[in-house]
Amino acid sequence: MSAPLEDLVKEWLRLDPNESTRKDVEHLWNDNAVDELERRMRTRIEFGTAGLRGKMEAGWSRMNDLIVIQASQGLCAYVLEHVENAATRGVVVGHDHRHNSERWAQLTTAAFIANNVKVYLHNGLVHTPMVPFSVKALNAACGVMITASHNPKQDNGYKVYWENAVQIIGPHDVGIAQSIMQHLEPRVHDASQVIESGLCFDYTEEMKKGYFHSLSNLRAKILSFDGASVAFVNTSMHGVGDPFASRAFEIAGFLPYTPVKEQQHPDPEFPTVKFPNPEEKAIATANAKGASYVLAQDPDADRFSAAENCDGKWVTFTGDQLGTLFAYHVFETYKASSKPIGKLAMVASTAMAQVEGFRFVDCLTGFKFIGNTALDLVQAGYEVPFGYEEAIGYMFGSEIRDKDGVAATMVFAQLAASLRARGTTVSAHLQELYRRYGYFETSNSYFVCTDPLVIDNIFRKIRSSGDMDAPIRPQLAGCRIRSVVDLTEGHGYDSTNAPTYQPKLPLSLGHMIQFRASSDSDDSRIVLTIRTSGTEPKIKYYLEGSGSNRQAVHSLLGGVVDDLAEDWMNAAENGLGRP
Repeated sequence: MSAPLEDLVKEWLRLDPNESTRKDVEHLWNDNAVDELERRMRTRIEFGTAGLRGKMEAGWSRMNDLIVIQASQGLCAYVLEHVENAATRGVVVGHDHRHNSERWAQLTTAAFIANNVKVYLHNGLVHTPMVPFSVKALNAACGVMITASHNPKQDNGYKVYWENAVQIIGPHDVGIAQSIMQHLEPRVHDASQVIESGLCFDYTEEMKKGYFHSLSNLRAKILSFDGASVAFVNTSMHGVGDPFASRAFEIAGFLPYTPVKEQQHPDPEFPTVKFPNPEEKAIATANAKGASYVLAQDPDADRFSAAENCDGKWVTFTGDQLGTLFAYHVFETYKASSKPIGKLAMVASTAMAQVEGFRFVDCLTGFKFIGNTALDLVQAGYEVPFGYEEAIGYMFGSEIRDKDGVAATMVFAQLAASLRARGTTVSAHLQELYRRYGYFETSNSYFVCTDPLVIDNIFRKIRSSGDMDAPIRPQLAGCRIRSVVDLTEGHGYDSTNAPTYQPKLPLSLGHMIQFRASSDSDDSRIVLTIRTSGTEPKIKYYLEGSGSNRQAVHSLLGGVVDDLAEDWMNAAENGLGRP
């Protein structure tokens, strides 16, 4: 039975240490703003593998001081229980430039210090990759980054890295969520004294020095290029990336890029973009400077994008196109080192791996899976210098098993300059790779559904036509379904893993099913993953297509999306929204 709204409000007012958010709730209650209070109070924000992320305001379903304190207390207790010598190994805490980020980093620090746990609190703004880098370098028990990445300005978040310096996966997400609910009474109420604590350490400059040294290892010594031969424009989208990206350019031997002045410095209001994405400002700057390429990091600088001026028309590379370009660059560099190709592995680029003879391992989208898969491959004796996801996230080298937009910026610039030295361009090089390895295309989007019962019924229907010896559905857009992996808690199933049919990948609290299918008429193949969102009322889908015929792949993806909407989701009948 649901708790009365009044009880939820009273409990909030009893626990919230922040006068401003407490008054906000008091005013809503006094004004009888029942609908608004229901939205904020009824459902608690869910802690998952992505940590926490949401709108900054008072309430159990929002991001605020109380939620951060409770999350930190629960995380601290869980880490102390599950990580050996956690108190002396310490934790790493960093933050970006968003509203409340600095205070929430300090409140997080205070919660750990209250339990006699050492904290390495980064001084000032850092980009997200600095936290996993520091967790590994300092052998810390875990890491916390206060950021909402590329979300709108009213959002903030709380991202957690485990002792292996990779984003958390199950069962830790569930364990931490349960621990949070056992530690709701705030033990800290402000963070004004954390800097003076004997348990708070500032290793920021040492960690930055180590991080930039790791970037120097990515400099492609086999590629010859003139650092002044290509003109670049860079935007950090009002985020924290500019000082890191400019230093990376210097390390790589380039002259400074031209920054997009309006977006160069941190600004939590993101005044020139509706959402923090590179838009007209960057292109205008590039045109004015005669630049060939625009480079971009998202606000916390863990993602990267690029565009090229192709005979006066600007073309933005997709996430998969950049992944293909980077994968070949890494392969070319590795091959020149004379190391055995059989010991090379990537969490990306299956077609390239088949042609060139290195190891490819597939995993689910998301760096919590990519990073852990990379570590497993290293344990098995492989070198894993690259991994990527379509959502413009790229991992380079061995020091950070997470996406790093600054490293990607440096590697792309080297690639563009080396191709210029060969008399070609990135776009032309990409077309050559397509001819060699086949064409790739993705189509990712979502359906909006605010009724959890409707979502459950949709997934029940998708599962209902299958049994343990056959795919859940035989066909999709005319392609034969070859395999099904259901990673939903309580439904775990992998059609490729007879006789147990138990999934090899960790299960998810939300619905998550992956289908692989191929055409009988040509070499077109697809991978479709559908899942629910832990933080939004959405059913998301991630669709990848590949084959030798570009038009056939493109048409196939369109057919899959149509089938998904009309037959699998019954979008019209179920009242599902579309972006």
